[in-house]
Amino acid sequence: MTKTKYAVDAATKRIRFKRKLKLNLWCWMFMSLAVGFYILFQGYPIICSIQYSLLDWSGMTSNATFIGIQNYKELMHDELFWNAFINSFKYMVMIVPLELAVSLFLAYLLNDEKMKGRGLYRTMYFVPVVTTASVVGIIMIFILGVQGPVNHLLVTLHILQNPINFLGNAKYALPTLVIISLWKDCGTYMIYWLAGLQGVSKDVYEAATIDGANRRQTFFHIVLPLIAPTGGIIAILCAINSLKVFDIVKTMTEGGPYYATDVIATYVYRTAFSSEIGMPRLGYASAAALFFGGAVIIIGILLNAMKDRLQKNVQ
Repeated sequence: MTKTKYAVDAATKRIRFKRKLKLNLWCWMFMSLAVGFYILFQGYPIICSIQYSLLDWSGMTSNATFIGIQNYKELMHDELFWNAFINSFKYMVMIVPLELAVSLFLAYLLNDEKMKGRGLYRTMYFVPVVTTASVVGIIMIFILGVQGPVNHLLVTLHILQNPINFLGNAKYALPTLVIISLWKDCGTYMIYWLAGLQGVSKDVYEAATIDGANRRQTFFHIVLPLIAPTGGIIAILCAINSLKVFDIVKTMTEGGPYYATDVIATYVYRTAFSSEIGMPRLGYASAAALFFGGAVIIIGILLNAMKDRLQKNVQ
């Protein structure tokens, strides 16, 4: 009897193993194309960048000299690199809290089933996301120019005595870029927040209403703690995306004025491909990109640890 039972158990395990193996094979088969493209367009360039970072190479000739970690040593004393490095984190610190707060506020408003036309409002707030950053940049240069409608309105209303060069003044350029990026990207995080809010049971809202809580109290004391783990994930995505900013900066300021808005992406682009600083230095630019990439990975790990801790506290 015992041998029969063992034989049945062994046969059952073999069947389960074969089914699991078959399922995994199907999964890998469907993923193979995506994995192949990832290796081709992400993995291979990263490996090449590591190789290039050890070379003294312009990227335009066949002659490349191996110099080891000399590029990394030079980075430590490069003021323009550290300026771009600091500006990247300034940008992150300025925009992440704004994007999280504004997108959450919009999501909470538009999650109300009683609101009329909420589908239209969602579309309106999401339209900037699908607009090309270069197009947004060109339009905003006109709107925010010294002779643009914003300055004209502010002077007409006597809020300003003289027009402000928002993008040509080192004091206002970076905050201006932050506001424009907030308007453009806020819709993405609004959708993420909506997904989290829609995961909250309606019974929670009904119980809060029965207990006499108003909408503000319901949000801060009940809903916000429940969606905090989702918020942690959104914060990580928002922080990492903000550190990768390039297109809006390149289009509107190109890192100016006087490198006030220069971020790592524009610094690497200028060093690797632009002739405005002389001969391009692809090896040196690769070293700068890898160094900053390492910093981003560390920040991602720290933010993920904070998110896990927050999730445990909620549970």
